[in-house]
Amino acid sequence: MASWIDRRRLLFLTASSLLLTGSSVAPAQFATHAPEQPPPDELTPPAPVSIAVNARPVAAFDLRDRSRTRFGSLAFRGGLILTSAFRGFGGLSSLRLDSKGRQFISASDKGAWFTGRIIYAASGEMVGLADVEAAPMLGRDGRLITERGWFDTESIARDGSLIYVGIERANRIMRFDFSKGYTRARGEEVEAPAAIRRLPFNRGLEAMVVVPRDRPLGGTLIAISERGLDAERNILAFLIGGPSPGRFTIRRTENYDISDACLLPSGDLLILERKFSLTGGIGIRIRRVRIDAIAPGALVDGPSIFDAGLGQEIDNYEGLSAFVNDDGEIVLTLVSDDNFSLFQRTLLMQFTLAEH
Repeated sequence: MASWIDRRRLLFLTASSLLLTGSSVAPAQFATHAPEQPPPDELTPPAPVSIAVNARPVAAFDLRDRSRTRFGSLAFRGGLILTSAFRGFGGLSSLRLDSKGRQFISASDKGAWFTGRIIYAASGEMVGLADVEAAPMLGRDGRLITERGWFDTESIARDGSLIYVGIERANRIMRFDFSKGYTRARGEEVEAPAAIRRLPFNRGLEAMVVVPRDRPLGGTLIAISERGLDAERNILAFLIGGPSPGRFTIRRTENYDISDACLLPSGDLLILERKFSLTGGIGIRIRRVRIDAIAPGALVDGPSIFDAGLGQEIDNYEGLSAFVNDDGEIVLTLVSDDNFSLFQRTLLMQFTLAEH
């Protein structure tokens, strides 16, 4: 019981830290000054660099019943606690894996790429990372985007060799062609609806996906705000390019905010959400939205397929990706943003979608 109490205290301290740093999960502010953090350029590598990342296994997701593996429609496969001596490692706000779940691309919220390979045991559980590289995001002029004050890089979407990056506080979208130098590629700004630029400060673009061309809305970049709300207090989202550009909304419930999204092989949209309030508690969930329900002007909703709270190994999860493994199972991978805080961790968790 003591370890459970200690864990609850740690999570409360984590939540308090999020409030104090003005994190986007916080609906309120304490009457105090936020602790000073290093400038973004101190946490952004000036050039690509190989780094070592240590991985410690997470054997159970439930803190009270370690034998429990089923959580809603998901079954826990395993997890890792990631650490590194590299000062800029952390702040991971997005995640995209290749079709086999081996190669990954992530971005920190300090304008940096993190790429590498997930190592799996013969049993299929993650055991570590290899070939990890950190690299700065470059603008069209070849300079670091952080030099323009663009560092809150919160979301990425992949369309073949094209990688789209959402910059939350600037409310802009950049596109990088990884066929031209991989993480050395220079990005260019993508023309986006004017309404994106008007999203609230620190509540802007948080999740993006590109719909495959053989699906409804094929070729569309879907961009979702964290907590940009319409008059009915539903979450604003945008359809950019594709056959039906426009705006739609996602029903906001239980004070959850968006933190990422990904597409299932069926084309359905999974939305990762989180909440924190001193009265409503801490939680994460994943909702499933039918892709054919999304259209300009639509208000969409969907069932929760996964909920977790203080009784589980939760943290500030901000990245979600899906792939199909060699056994035909749909595997979801989550990564958490530690906000470069001593109270938080970088967690990499995997679940099987047990109910399709």
